[in-house]
Amino acid sequence: MINVAVMGYGTVGSGVVEVLRTNGELINERAQDVINVKYVLDLRDFPGDPVEEILTHDFETIVNDAEVDIVVETMGGIEPAYTFVKRCLEAGKNVATSNKALVAKHGAELLEIARDRSINFMFEASVGGGGIPIIRALNSSLTADRIDEVTGILNGTTNYMLTKMFFESADYDEVLKEAQEKGYAERNPEADVEGHDACRKIAILTSLIAGQHVDFETIHTEGITKITTEDMKYAKTMDMAIKLLASSKREGGESFSAIVAPMLLSKNHPLCNVNDVFNAIFVRGNMLGDAMFYGSGAGKLPTASAVVADVVDAAKHLHRTVVTRWESNTLELVPNADAKRRFFVRIHGEESVLKSRVDEVFGQVEFVKADDVEGEFAVITGEMTEAEYAQKQKRCRKL
Repeated sequence: MINVAVMGYGTVGSGVVEVLRTNGELINERAQDVINVKYVLDLRDFPGDPVEEILTHDFETIVNDAEVDIVVETMGGIEPAYTFVKRCLEAGKNVATSNKALVAKHGAELLEIARDRSINFMFEASVGGGGIPIIRALNSSLTADRIDEVTGILNGTTNYMLTKMFFESADYDEVLKEAQEKGYAERNPEADVEGHDACRKIAILTSLIAGQHVDFETIHTEGITKITTEDMKYAKTMDMAIKLLASSKREGGESFSAIVAPMLLSKNHPLCNVNDVFNAIFVRGNMLGDAMFYGSGAGKLPTASAVVADVVDAAKHLHRTVVTRWESNTLELVPNADAKRRFFVRIHGEESVLKSRVDEVFGQVEFVKADDVEGEFAVITGEMTEAEYAQKQKRCRKL
């Protein structure tokens, strides 16, 4: 028998218990042992819930019980999750977590502790919204490849909002309110709409493919709060879509650039038609070529399913570390100012009057005029660095 303790009985934690009970027979068969939930840790009481029988309010009960083999952390946030997880690993207990904030900040350190004790720190549910087994793929299926790019729609809330804005011509405030009413967005939606959630996820993925720690605070991050219905009209005119992308690309040998920002995608891009609360991750390997992983980006049970998959993996490898390639030395990303991209620029005024001056500022561009958008036009620039674009943008404002 393999004993499991679940720390945090909120949405994901209760989902983990539900998955283990609903699919227990199948899970035991795949784990090649009996998975038993011995404890659930929470500050609250749950009268009438079957979990009452195994509920504890004291973390020390879990960390000091030698019979607990695997600990599931679904508390969220940095503290006390970090302290609890670290102590569990130091006590020789495997840990599975869905906590992206914890993994992005302390992943390298916690993996090192696990390696030193030949146990596992697993975090599949921290990146793909629960429905996409991207970390397991990077650590098994794609180990023969050098990964040159990972680009994804990594936040189901913002993808839902942008989908509604695109297809229903709804404005930002309207779709945010609806997302909150449906439970897709928190009352304070900042982590989602400002891109912080996606930033932590791409930091985790970049750390895994580079083998070094990426500080998420160094990644240039923009959210969707400035996207308007007019932007969506331009996208439709160009037969494109606007998506919040988190992207990491290899630059030369061992350098990487990373960014989180709304971007225009053409219809032939595999991420363009990923809509609603779904997430998708595009991967390019030097041997594999292109591949895409797609799944639900939100929801209690998809996330819980990913956590339980880690529990099964840990059960099968109780005394052998599986995830290894993420060292504590920090990877210096290519400065955002040096990264090359094309830019979409909206310009107030008449194209016929300003065309020659726009050409003078930006060089060769594609001009775009959207239906029902009066008094302005837009251009798509050629490829240039962020620094070059910033200089040209200043000149453009003086047109």
